[in-house]
Amino acid sequence: QLQLVESGGGLVQPGGSLRLSCTTSGSSLDDYIVGWFRQVPGKEREGVSCITPSRTMTDYADSVKGRFTTSRDDVKNTVYLQMNSLKLEDTAVYYCAAVPLTPFRTICTLDPGQMWYPDWGQGIQVTVST
Repeated sequence: QLQLVESGGGLVQPGGSLRLSCTTSGSSLDDYIVGWFRQVPGKEREGVSCITPSRTMTDYADSVKGRFTTSRDDVKNTVYLQMNSLKLEDTAVYYCAAVPLTPFRTICTLDPGQMWYPDWGQGIQVTVST
């Protein structure tokens, strides 16, 4: 099982920026599709963005398009979520999740179901507040 670790969360004012990182030790993320998700207490987990290996495909939730960007640095074995123009409603616990690229799984999805992403990080808090 892949051990994923998120970092970079914290408190930021509306309009500010944060960059989340997702990495793993002992394994390479090069051949994994990686998704970012978020969850607010009492609500279902929602997909934020995803990226395939070699950056051939990315996808974003409508609520973050134009503000968030996901990227990956295979040398650093890290996937990033750059969050700009943050809004109060972006406050949530953010998770990264991964699934291996296979001939049967080549695209990324924003569906947080366990069948799509079997490996998850523990999550990190992002709070947008005045």
